[in-house]
Amino acid sequence: MSDQLARDIELLAELFKTGGWQEVRVESHGISLLLSNDPATAPIGGVSAASVLPAPLPGAGPAAASAATSPTSSVAVDTPSAVDPSWKAVTAPNLGTFYRSPKPGSPAFVEVGRHVEADTEVCLIEVMKLFTSVKAGVAGTVKSIVAADAALVEGGQVLLYIQQD
Repeated sequence: MSDQLARDIELLAELFKTGGWQEVRVESHGISLLLSNDPATAPIGGVSAASVLPAPLPGAGPAAASAATSPTSSVAVDTPSAVDPSWKAVTAPNLGTFYRSPKPGSPAFVEVGRHVEADTEVCLIEVMKLFTSVKAGVAGTVKSIVAADAALVEGGQVLLYIQQD
């Protein structure tokens, strides 16, 4: 389990604990997470968390004990075959859904080959109807868009690459 995934699960467990929710189920990239206040709630597929998780998450509360991973294979992240080390990676600021355009049917914020300034909005990350605008961060030319539109991305995941001016 990646450190980022462990941090995301810990954050979800903390939000669950303080949010007053009864049950939350999240499935993404071959991982299934169930947080429930009902001890009779069974994990997906009847698999117990103790038999699947490699080790308890440090700092995670009792709600994380309901976490279980699904036996499905994980989805590989699409990365360009030739990434120049001088290109600047624009990464997701947090876990959420990656959107290339401001609304369905609208043109994308940027396309490969487009010149951008540091303050150019390149995409949106949405989580629970809260949209975060992601800026290029550097002036240059968009060389590769790695994340798929409407895909779930993790915090720190590369979204696109920009060749700096």
